[in-house]
Amino acid sequence: MAISFIRTLLLYAVILSAVRLMGKRQISELQTSELVVTMLISDIAAIPMQDAGQPLLSGLLPIAVLVACEILASFLMLKSERFRKLVCGSPIVVISHGKIMQSELKRLRMTTQDLCEELRQKDVFSLGDVDYAIIETNGRMSVIKKPEKEQPSAEQLGLKPQGTGIEAVVISDGVLSEEALRMVHKSRQWVLQILQKQNLSQKEVFIMTANSSGLIQIIKKEGQKT
Repeated sequence: MAISFIRTLLLYAVILSAVRLMGKRQISELQTSELVVTMLISDIAAIPMQDAGQPLLSGLLPIAVLVACEILASFLMLKSERFRKLVCGSPIVVISHGKIMQSELKRLRMTTQDLCEELRQKDVFSLGDVDYAIIETNGRMSVIKKPEKEQPSAEQLGLKPQGTGIEAVVISDGVLSEEALRMVHKSRQWVLQILQKQNLSQKEVFIMTANSSGLIQIIKKEGQKT
């Protein structure tokens, strides 16, 4: 039992390291090669995890080879557009100048219901609003609305709003994040001064967000006295 537990922890650490090496992506953003490698790693790792009689190296070695292959493939895709197209394919335009490209939909085996669903997920609820729609190589859709359907930008309205910079969670459930402070260019002392003005201790804070402009939002833990 102890051996199985240790093997599982070791394989977990190896898979976690492998995913970190391959880069940060959400499942919906994985390219074809990345998805294949992820599925293979999970299947390979399950064998020595379930069978204590199976040598651990028989699981670790294929995982290492797959990760190396994926890193090599990523490097080649950076250097060769032809290799990238071979592995990932090319973006496909399904709506051009407001016209639905029926032949491309058939090529993708994409129904009109699928198309409308993808558009709704982009906050587009009418086909008449779309100028271009493109299915990217990771399967997600990019949408360009017709100019008259776009919301006017601040530049078009002649406005020059001030940027607020990036916002980060500097305190989460009473724990201060030094990394978040570096992101917003603030110090621990700055946070403590803010809390002192609010008559709060760090442990009383559930979430505190801040940006580089100094704008903050504080949510206290439930049940804390005011």
